[in-house]
Amino acid sequence: MKFICEKEKILKGINSVINGVSSKTTMPILEGILIQTNDSEIKLTSYDLEIGIEYILDANILEQGNIVVNAIMFSEIIRKLPNAEIQIKLNENNLLEIECEGSLYKLATMNPEEFPELPKINIDHSVQLEQTTLKNMIRKTIFAVSNEENRPIFTGSLFEVVNQKLNIVAVDGYRLAIKSKEVEDGNDFSCVIPGKTLNEVNKIIADSFDIITVGIAKNQALFEMENCKIVTRLLDGEFLKYSNTIPQNWETRIKVNKSNIQNCFERILLISASSIEKEKKYPVKVNIEVGKVTISCSNQTGDAKEEIFVDTEGKDLEIGFNPRFFLDALKAIDDEEVYIEFGTNRSPCIIKPIENGDYVYMILPIKMKD
Repeated sequence: MKFICEKEKILKGINSVINGVSSKTTMPILEGILIQTNDSEIKLTSYDLEIGIEYILDANILEQGNIVVNAIMFSEIIRKLPNAEIQIKLNENNLLEIECEGSLYKLATMNPEEFPELPKINIDHSVQLEQTTLKNMIRKTIFAVSNEENRPIFTGSLFEVVNQKLNIVAVDGYRLAIKSKEVEDGNDFSCVIPGKTLNEVNKIIADSFDIITVGIAKNQALFEMENCKIVTRLLDGEFLKYSNTIPQNWETRIKVNKSNIQNCFERILLISASSIEKEKKYPVKVNIEVGKVTISCSNQTGDAKEEIFVDTEGKDLEIGFNPRFFLDALKAIDDEEVYIEFGTNRSPCIIKPIENGDYVYMILPIKMKD
């Protein structure tokens, strides 16, 4: 195997597949990147038995061949080389030679025949959308995916197509995020895709109008673009019937400038987050009166209070929240103004757009000390 490639091209490929490499494994082959040549292309592949990533890039192929090399070592060497053409070849001692200008490195390799094949997927359902659309949908929901492994189904996001609308839903037991988009094709389906996979998809896809196809099989999903594909297992289990949990009525509602209330929460967090383990014990208090919201926090570190003028409807209310949950939702919103709807001080709060209904955030309150 021997080829020449621009550093920028091969580094982009490495960065795309590197997070499919296993970080905790007893199988050294899974710590590697499979490098394969084909006519005028190189295919880089990583696979940790849960998520597999393939990336294809153009190169000047001088000799065909396949090899596996340690991903971290290969990545770091390429990253630190000059911005120039790099020659990579497999020598007679089965070492991978990496040469660029005055630099020469030789890396041990592994047998490509031991590298596991990515699953062959027979697509049952698929949906196509622009990469920038999917990137935006993931960004607006991924923060609400659970990190708790004792509830594995919530460590992923629900992907569902219902009546030509794609919904992505994330929930962690304390909050819920939904982002929707009309799609032109695709039969109804639903599945749960791991949050780890969605984070990698979000890093790889471009903020462009190029198309990405999401294909769903019985227990696998495929994200396919022009020069890259990502294969992942699906999560088993029954996802929350989320539509039944979202309040349809409110007792108190405010209309507020998103940036203004976000800035208030960010400043309040300086006090609240100074003692993270006490965050639930000392929540941020939100007090709603006619035309005004007061946000405050008091703990051993100090006191903080913010007042903001808003449009209010309904009853006065005092309620407590984890401020991080509020901030995560506000940071994901692009609209200039939003509605925030409340029931009682024990019922969920809803953040949603004023005009369209393509996203909804729900946050559970925290019981405040008397």
